[in-house]
Amino acid sequence: MRIVIAPDKFAGTVAAAQAAAAIARGWDGRHPGDELLQMPMSDGGPGFLSVLAAALTSSEIREVATTDPLGRPVSASLLLHEGTAYVESAQAVGLALLAEAERDPERTTSAGLAGLLEAALEAGVARIVVGLGGSATNDGGRGLVEALVARESVARLRAVELVVATDVDNRLLGPAGATAVFAPQKGADREAVARLEGRMQEWVAELDGLNAVARQPGAGAAGGLGAALLWLGGRREPGAALIADVIGLEPAMQEAHLVVTGEGSYDITSLRGKVVSAVAAAAGRAALPCVVVAGQVGVGQREAAANGVDETLALADLAGSVAAAIASPEQWLEAAGATLASRWARI
Repeated sequence: MRIVIAPDKFAGTVAAAQAAAAIARGWDGRHPGDELLQMPMSDGGPGFLSVLAAALTSSEIREVATTDPLGRPVSASLLLHEGTAYVESAQAVGLALLAEAERDPERTTSAGLAGLLEAALEAGVARIVVGLGGSATNDGGRGLVEALVARESVARLRAVELVVATDVDNRLLGPAGATAVFAPQKGADREAVARLEGRMQEWVAELDGLNAVARQPGAGAAGGLGAALLWLGGRREPGAALIADVIGLEPAMQEAHLVVTGEGSYDITSLRGKVVSAVAAAAGRAALPCVVVAGQVGVGQREAAANGVDETLALADLAGSVAAAIASPEQWLEAAGATLASRWARI
């Protein structure tokens, strides 16, 4: 059998490459001899550069000094390849850069992304691809725009091809927008969500031209950074589809028998453009069954099936609890691989 194993990272526990390797070990232990194609994925969030660096073997990584969501110095990276600079916004504005007690989207800023974009411009590239996802911010890109204006870099950015690789397709405002859906994950309570939505509306009214892009899919990605980058002349692409194209995911599915994908939490936001939805769609085009392995599963069987997923498997169920799964994620990913082999492998 040929099995394509294409998970995202399991946020806060294991990277995508580690997750793919663990699932493969579990499968191989139960059903050795199968062809297991490990194809780690990303949708633009944390891990975006590591997945690209593994696929683009002639690329160059450059370290960049910038600031984190609270304005503190942090080191980030650019990935340069054939005239393109790849930027992972989470390295400057990511939730993972903050301790849990520091998470407060009323305080955090997207200004640090400006340092990465400036470094990309200084590298002399014609194209900049910005991966969005996993942010600690909810400022609609205000910090980024103000920093770029101060550096007089807006016109320079608009002179290059700017690709906005988003992990979700949410718009900027409203009940399905950046604040309502994602701010609670970043530390905002109900009252803070209301204040943040008000600030976002004020920002849209203040920045000339922002309203024109606020309704576009992906504008709400990374706390509204999607909208700011679209305002800067960017063109949105689903991040998972971009990665799939770079690594050759769909060609790898030729003559395969099963596709396995996964992420930390398979929930309603997973259906808005994240890795699992993109991989399931590709599997559907190839007429292949698709299985999702996740730390937790919050999507019902019927809804999963409607999105091209034939089976879901929660590590929390295998481990007996969420805490146990988080404590030893690779162990339970191996167990998931073995479980899937027992169910799907051909004798």
